[in-house]
Amino acid sequence: MVVTKKSLLKYLKARQLASGRELTEAFGISRQGINKHLKALIESGKVRKEGATKGAVYTLCGTKEKKDVLQKFKKRCALEGLEEHAVFNECESSLQLRKNLSHNVLNIVQYAFTEMMNNAIEHSESKFCDIEFSLNAYNCGFKIKDYGIGIFYSVFKKLSLPDESAAVGELLKGKTTAMKERHTGEGVFFTSKSGDHIAFRSHRAELVFDNKVKDVFVATRRFTRGTEVSFRISRNSKRKLGDIFNLYAPAEYEHRFEKTRVFVTLYHKELMSRSEARRMLNGLDKFREIIIDFLGVRSIGQGFADEVFRVFKKTHSDIVLTVENLNPILQPIIRHAVDKTVP
Repeated sequence: MVVTKKSLLKYLKARQLASGRELTEAFGISRQGINKHLKALIESGKVRKEGATKGAVYTLCGTKEKKDVLQKFKKRCALEGLEEHAVFNECESSLQLRKNLSHNVLNIVQYAFTEMMNNAIEHSESKFCDIEFSLNAYNCGFKIKDYGIGIFYSVFKKLSLPDESAAVGELLKGKTTAMKERHTGEGVFFTSKSGDHIAFRSHRAELVFDNKVKDVFVATRRFTRGTEVSFRISRNSKRKLGDIFNLYAPAEYEHRFEKTRVFVTLYHKELMSRSEARRMLNGLDKFREIIIDFLGVRSIGQGFADEVFRVFKKTHSDIVLTVENLNPILQPIIRHAVDKTVP
């Protein structure tokens, strides 16, 4: 029997109740193969899962049962005088997050939500925002949408950058903030590392982190006012907030945020000039260790390589530079710049 979502629904309609083992035997495929189809059907509210692991059984959802499969909490919040932890407590109480999430996932969700909610309160210049918290059999997530000046525009304007696209890279360095007197600029950086899928959308730009496949990219979207942050994490995630902090604020740096990762592709996929290198390096002298991630970069020029790996390194000899995901065809260009630093 060929397995499709349609055939699974037909089988469950006829049987009314089936275990995972029964389904794998009926369709002649692996448990992983069945689970892939079942996950999509559960998330869409068509199938209900009862029990856990080997004891789980699956049934079709009636209209009344759909609410149990996908739980949502929505609210419009006036931002003046609002406290982010109070909003989270309301979401937590409505969806019983402490009961429904493991301790490590709850910590991550609470951290990410309160950090992004605080950004809306203190940076957006919006009078209100819309929040949506959701919980289903597989994932927990939220969206925060404000109607203010926009996250990228805020950084672009207050740091006098050439354009909003320049703000994307600046934001992810981790110590960039439009309110230095009140914020360290770490919230967006650590939130982007903590979930499975995180997106920041503002005006025509959307910055997306897919941490399951370790990818980050910027897409052009239809214009939207303000900022929308969407966050999703698996309820079965083993990720721990402490591990994320320890990776970029390790013990050897006295647990201070002294290590960052720069995604070169966010500046351009073909980087040639010294000016492009200087733009990317701006503000990185605040760190003691920098991972330069070349994932997706197709070419670089001698000037760019020389500025990063000779000039910057010479003037900041105390900073550790590490390269990751470098295309092998680019290695000779960087090696040439590095070799010139050898007496």
